[in-house]
Amino acid sequence: MTSENDGRKAAISRRTLLARTGAAAAALAVPALGGIQPAMAASWRVPGEETPHKRTWMAWPSSSTIWGGTLSRIQSDIAKLAKEVAKYEQVIMCADGSSAASQARSMCGSTVTVISSVPVSDCWTRDTGPLFRVDGTGGLDAIGLNFNAWGENATSFYGIPASAYNKDRAVAQNLAAHNGVPFARAAVVGEGGGVEYDGDGTLMATESCWVNSNRNPGKTRSQIEAELLSRFGASKMIWLPGVTGEDVTDGHIDGTARYIKPGVVMVQLAGAVRPAVWTANANAIRDVLVNATDARGRRLQVLTIEGPDVLPRISRGKQAAFLSSYMNWTVTNQAVITTQFGDTAKDAAAKTAIAAAYGRPVVQLNLDNLYGNGGGGAHCVTMQEPNR
Repeated sequence: MTSENDGRKAAISRRTLLARTGAAAAALAVPALGGIQPAMAASWRVPGEETPHKRTWMAWPSSSTIWGGTLSRIQSDIAKLAKEVAKYEQVIMCADGSSAASQARSMCGSTVTVISSVPVSDCWTRDTGPLFRVDGTGGLDAIGLNFNAWGENATSFYGIPASAYNKDRAVAQNLAAHNGVPFARAAVVGEGGGVEYDGDGTLMATESCWVNSNRNPGKTRSQIEAELLSRFGASKMIWLPGVTGEDVTDGHIDGTARYIKPGVVMVQLAGAVRPAVWTANANAIRDVLVNATDARGRRLQVLTIEGPDVLPRISRGKQAAFLSSYMNWTVTNQAVITTQFGDTAKDAAAKTAIAAAYGRPVVQLNLDNLYGNGGGGAHCVTMQEPNR
C-alpha cells in the first residue's frame, strides 16, 4: 500500500492515518461471520515461528486500484524478498490470474513457485492468509481470522473501495483448500500481524487491534481472549498497550515486539525518527513485558534493540510515516530476514542482536518501498507453514 499520489489515485499506507473528516473507526460495522466452527481440541496449536517450516506462502500485488503508480516498486521489493526466502525454504507465491502469475515468475525467478489458483488482492499474507496448526501426531489444519481490511480502515480513511479487498477476505479459506487441509473460521475478526505466539501456551497482542469496534463490536476483551487462546492452542494472553488511529493496523504488535522462542521476547525501542506516540508505546510495551510471566510461569527474558536514528534514503517529509522497524522480520529455516535503513551503526547493532538471539544468520535487505510506501515489512508479507 502507498501514501503517495501519482496523479491518478492516492493509495493506502498501512502505517499512516489520513482520516477523513467525520470518519471514525469505532463506528464501522463488521460483516457477519459465516461458517464459524466450534473450537478444535486443545491439542491443536500454532507452533512458534522459529520451529522448522515446510515452506513460506506469499502473495503477488497486482492491483493498481490499491497501489496506483507505486505498484512496480512494491513488486520489486516483494520479488527481492521472495528470492531471499527461497534460499532457505520453499516459497509459494499466489498470483491473481495468469497474467499476474507470468509477471511474478519473471520477476521472482525459478526458485519461487508461482500459482494462480488462489485469487489475491494484495501482498499482506500475514494478515490475510491462514494460520497453520499442528496436533503433534502428524496432523495439520488451518484457522482464519476473518480479515476485513484492517477494520475497513482502508475504505473509511483512504477511500479505497471495499471491493478492492474482496479476494483477500477469502484468501485464508482458499489457500487452506488449495493445500488440502481442514479450515475453520475464528469467532473474532483480526489479522495475523496482530498477535504473537510462542507455540508453548502464550500469546501477546495489543488491545488496540482486537478490543476495537471496527473489528469486534460488542465483544469484551475476555471473550476475544478466550477465542484466541482456544484457536491458537494457548492458555495465557499477555495484553499490551497499543495505538489506535495512528496507522491502518491500529498498532500491530509485530512491528514492536516479537517472540524469539518460548520465554524470550525482543522489543524495539523507537529511534529518533519515530513520532512520540510510537516511542511512548514501545516503552509501555517493554514495561509490561519485563513484569510478565508466560503460561508456564516463566518470567520473560526481554531483549531490546533500538530503531534507526536517521533514514538517509527517505525524504524528511515521509520519515514519520515510514515503518522503521527491524522487528518485522521473517524467520526461515536457516536465517532471519529483516531490513536495513542506511543508519550504519543501528543497522549493524540490530543485525548483531537478532543473530545472537536466534543463533542463526541475519540477512538485511533494502526494502524501502515496502516499508515506506507499503508501511509493512517482511513479516507482514509472509506466512510460514510448519512441518508436521
